[in-house]
Amino acid sequence: MDVSPFGLERWFAEYEHEADIMLAESGIRSLPADRFDLDPGKLGYVIPTNGDPEFRADVGARYDRSADEVLFTVGTQEANFLTFLSLLHSEHGDHAVVVTPTYQALHAVPEAFGEVTRVPLNRGDWSVDVAGVRKAIRDDTAVVVLNNPNNPTGVYHDEETVQELYDLAAENDTYLLCDEVYRLLADEPITPAAALGEYGISTTSLTKAYGLAGLRFGWVVGDEDVVERAWRWKDYTSISPSLFGQHVAKQALGEQEDDILSENRELAREHKRIVADWINDHGLDWEVPTGVSGFVTVPDGFEDAEEFCRVVAEEASVVLAPGHLFGPYENRFRIGFGLRKEELRDGLRRVGAVIENR
Repeated sequence: MDVSPFGLERWFAEYEHEADIMLAESGIRSLPADRFDLDPGKLGYVIPTNGDPEFRADVGARYDRSADEVLFTVGTQEANFLTFLSLLHSEHGDHAVVVTPTYQALHAVPEAFGEVTRVPLNRGDWSVDVAGVRKAIRDDTAVVVLNNPNNPTGVYHDEETVQELYDLAAENDTYLLCDEVYRLLADEPITPAAALGEYGISTTSLTKAYGLAGLRFGWVVGDEDVVERAWRWKDYTSISPSLFGQHVAKQALGEQEDDILSENRELAREHKRIVADWINDHGLDWEVPTGVSGFVTVPDGFEDAEEFCRVVAEEASVVLAPGHLFGPYENRFRIGFGLRKEELRDGLRRVGAVIENR
């Protein structure tokens, strides 16, 4: 097994530590810890190690699933990793169909111990090529993978599209894995994949929509056999979810949830308007995203997105993410606008100055 270097993380390692402003993060700004009760009691493992049964039942109910169809994880990253291990090391096969561009882990991990066929989004509007997915599915396909809303484009594929992909998976006795970590930043979230039927699997966390990245708390919801195998693998990774994470997650998904999501959605709407105006002022283009990140065209005067983003980092001390980190998209860069408003305005001003002085 050989896994590719994580390009986005290596890029951040090169520039983020020294930069003044991070304008490439795809999630909402972090909430202060003092908003929550931080005393979970005795600092032991979460027992059972798949998560508190009553809390798993509460989360499962959101998907019309049982507690035994939920596994708590250390973020969405582990949820996806364990799900791939569960599916691609089973009787289902070792082939994955992945809709791209997407977060690198969603194709690099299955590619490390299986085979991946990538099906690109349609470039005009970043819609899903459903016919291409149908053509890519094989007898040994274990899973079809979708990130929705999409990273890096920010496009939210509608319920009809996701249902089509689910039906394709079900017809071929395979699973639809949908990474839904940005889903609740949408004003009107669609039905999660795990609620569509036995072949649907949803992964998510409290990182991107709730502003709680430091909790490292996520989950996978799906078929009980798949979740059971994922739990078996988890015994060899993080053993149990974070005790602090589970403790705060109960509050974030309980009495504080409506306020948190309302605040974060309003921030996303306001900041999207600010960035849209900046994009128009500089003659750039994007497909208006859901959430707090989008995929923007590179300004004139730069060879490609990598050159542009390096110049911005080195001259303006602002981090952006070049499109090649998500696939063959050298003429696009990812911008994140979930940070605090003053930082966002300062970051846009600095990047604008680089463009204007070119």
